[in-house]
Amino acid sequence: MGSFSIWHWLVVLLIVVMVFGTKKLKNIGKDAGDAVKGFKDALNGDEKKNNDDEKTSQKS
Repeated sequence: MGSFSIWHWLVVLLIVVMVFGTKKLKNIGKDAGDAVKGFKDALNGDEKKNNDDEKTSQKS
């Protein structure tokens, strides 16, 4: 069986584009990107909150 060559992946990509269409794939990509961005923002928000809590406790 082995690994797939570039031609196998091109055929798979062509079939996916034919089935879903480029507009649907664009929307899926945008939604996935927004989800990743939201996840990163949530992590950064938690880190900022923890840093703020540490600063507050050091002042006391």
